[in-house]
Amino acid sequence: MTETENQGAHILLSVEAEAYVEHLQHFDIKDIGSIRWHQQHEYLEKLNMQAVINAAAKEEEFVKEYFISYGKIQLLIEDLLTTEVWKQKIFPELIEMEFEPRTTFPIYIVLYHEATVINLLETMMFYKETCEAAEEFTLDLVDYAYRKLCFLAAKGQAKEDVEEFLPNSSDLTKCLSNMEELEKQDRQLQFEISIKALSLLRYITDNLDCLPLSVMARILNTHDIPNLLVQLVESPPWTKRKSGKIFKFIESKWQEVSFEDSLKLTKTEGQVWLALFHLLMEKPCQDKYELNNYRINVVIKLRSYLTEVLLDQLPILAELQRYLEHLAIMEPPPAKKDLVLEQVPEIRERILNKYEGKWSKVAKMLSKTTFNQSEAETRAQAERWAATYNFDLLQDLISEPPKCAVCGQAASKRCSRCQNEWYCRRECQVGHWKKHKKACDILYDTLQKSK
Repeated sequence: MTETENQGAHILLSVEAEAYVEHLQHFDIKDIGSIRWHQQHEYLEKLNMQAVINAAAKEEEFVKEYFISYGKIQLLIEDLLTTEVWKQKIFPELIEMEFEPRTTFPIYIVLYHEATVINLLETMMFYKETCEAAEEFTLDLVDYAYRKLCFLAAKGQAKEDVEEFLPNSSDLTKCLSNMEELEKQDRQLQFEISIKALSLLRYITDNLDCLPLSVMARILNTHDIPNLLVQLVESPPWTKRKSGKIFKFIESKWQEVSFEDSLKLTKTEGQVWLALFHLLMEKPCQDKYELNNYRINVVIKLRSYLTEVLLDQLPILAELQRYLEHLAIMEPPPAKKDLVLEQVPEIRERILNKYEGKWSKVAKMLSKTTFNQSEAETRAQAERWAATYNFDLLQDLISEPPKCAVCGQAASKRCSRCQNEWYCRRECQVGHWKKHKKACDILYDTLQKSK
């Protein structure tokens, strides 16, 4: 796709994007999944796609400008945290009660919503003015990123779940119930979301000078994120080995790489090193980071990873290498302990306190109403979904080949009715038909009506 063609590919006009941003509103956790909530999800999905298109084409990023001018960055962060709590508290309750919905699509959209919101935030938080607009809500983002980094650190240490994430896994062919399938999709989404949270954290470290002092204190001393980043360097969850082959998570998918290519720095690995560079080398951070003996011993482990191959790719790390050599032989100056009135994040605590002891009750209510839709409601929602995702346009924007819905291999065959699912061979398509038929019928009818 040429740059000129890409510039012409728009999901939203500027005036449409402005109207969408202006009408964004807060939803309570019990309202997640409602018709109005789904409508806002569609708005955010289109805004997200348009923001990515503008950033890729280096065009005017009007989506970001509207979020800042209408003061909606904070609402977006609140939406992200509310969705995270829903997934951690309500979704397990739905599974526990053995809820079997007529269709899993509405629940999947809620699970996917977190990915949509964080991707939109990641695209916009690259810029200093967006970080400034977030103000004290950045503290909530820091805590959110910390939880996701802990998840990644645990994945880096774990070995038993390797099969689930790698291509051609035999697990893909197992017959799962609807809710088991949703659980599996949620685990995979959680990994991708956590990678986005890492990028988000790196952009925050880039712009600490324009953020409240409490943000720096929380990153360095409350959560000791430099320590966590060192763990990710030592046990990277985005690199796996299977049957003598090396796989890396690159551009939101697992790819087999040669040994030589495995030494090339991926975007995710670069984010870790750049975040470490900022937190260890920036003078304000050095003044605030309390380097006790334990932290020194952790940080100097990085020396063994600062090879010539890495330094050739990120020359700026040579300065970090010299600092670590100095740190290994000399005592650092004590951190400055200025009196700072520390702010604390509030969004997540407010939600948890409001619904403490009520999660089961809310889940039961949602299972009988929001997620117990009639066939007519499901079809209406599918029509809105088909309108949101312009499949032909998205196909032009996606450079990677489609994957088989059954085994994950590169696919060349597309469902001729709904135009949505892909398969690598006829056997996969026939075997998947029983599970795919209901969604296919709805999408096919929707596409026919739109013609």
